[in-house]
Amino acid sequence: MTLLGTDIRRDERRPEGCRTADMVWIPGAMFRMGSDDHYPEEAPAHRVRVDGFWIDRTPVTNHQFKRFVIATGHKTLAEISPDPRDYPGALPHMLYAGSLVFVRPRSTFDLRDWSQWWSFMKGADWRHPYGPNSNIGALDDHPVVHVAYSDALAYARWAGKDLPTEAEWEFAARGGLDGAEFAWGDELTPGGVHMANTWQGEFPLHNLHEDGYERTSPVTAFPANGYGLHDMIGNVWEWTSDWYAARHEADAPKACCVPENPRGGHEEDSYDPREPNVKIPRKVIKGGSHLCAPNYCRRYRPAARHAEAIDTSTSHVGFRCVSRSPQAR
Repeated sequence: MTLLGTDIRRDERRPEGCRTADMVWIPGAMFRMGSDDHYPEEAPAHRVRVDGFWIDRTPVTNHQFKRFVIATGHKTLAEISPDPRDYPGALPHMLYAGSLVFVRPRSTFDLRDWSQWWSFMKGADWRHPYGPNSNIGALDDHPVVHVAYSDALAYARWAGKDLPTEAEWEFAARGGLDGAEFAWGDELTPGGVHMANTWQGEFPLHNLHEDGYERTSPVTAFPANGYGLHDMIGNVWEWTSDWYAARHEADAPKACCVPENPRGGHEEDSYDPREPNVKIPRKVIKGGSHLCAPNYCRRYRPAARHAEAIDTSTSHVGFRCVSRSPQAR
């Protein structure tokens, strides 16, 4: 592990006049992206340069997303009944508005079968995170969830921002530490202190709540990383603008912006091979969530990555925004 400094080229220029109350300026630099020591999709570790950019200090909260919905009338994908043409073979009565909610099972038989703890629940959406009888009345400062990729992008454009690329997101998550295992160093709980909202115990059956939370937590409940960013690890996964590919391209240049058309990215790799008849492309999500546990999903690290279908929303995926403009926003 090294501290990003004189040994790595950095862009120390800080744009003047840009709003900083809820965003942090990340100076551009070269860094080592990915990992050769964990899941195969994180490899190979490779050098990437990112230009300087602004990034939200926290994930977008329920309060912030509520302001967007009031201003625009936006309806999230979870609130709209699916188009049968997008899901060939699905029975009409199965196509209803809803979203995936984590429901702790009484027992499990195979951790590869996520259907044991995920339930596509009618009436679950960002206002009703745990089903139609739940609400966000006391969750204003929690990250908004049940947002599909298009919902996150719509918010970002309304705010005059964008979604981060995978490289931007990972660089920011590292907090100035190049090659560290976690966003705060090489120990998961330094001195016994929990640094992020993750799962302690045997997933998905027993959560010991040693970090104080069963589900999502307020976005500033845990310490910020070296750049002053909260929740880059744990709490909720976060959307990025990159199309998913099964492996990194070694030492491939990373553009600041990704084409919106999946044909401009890794379209063939971005589909789910388990669903050959359903051509729903997938984006990269980063950071892990409150459901990541040592026995199941050790993706509470900056290098970790996962594929998420763009038509999917869940109770553990949210987002934050970036701005690449030096102008005041």
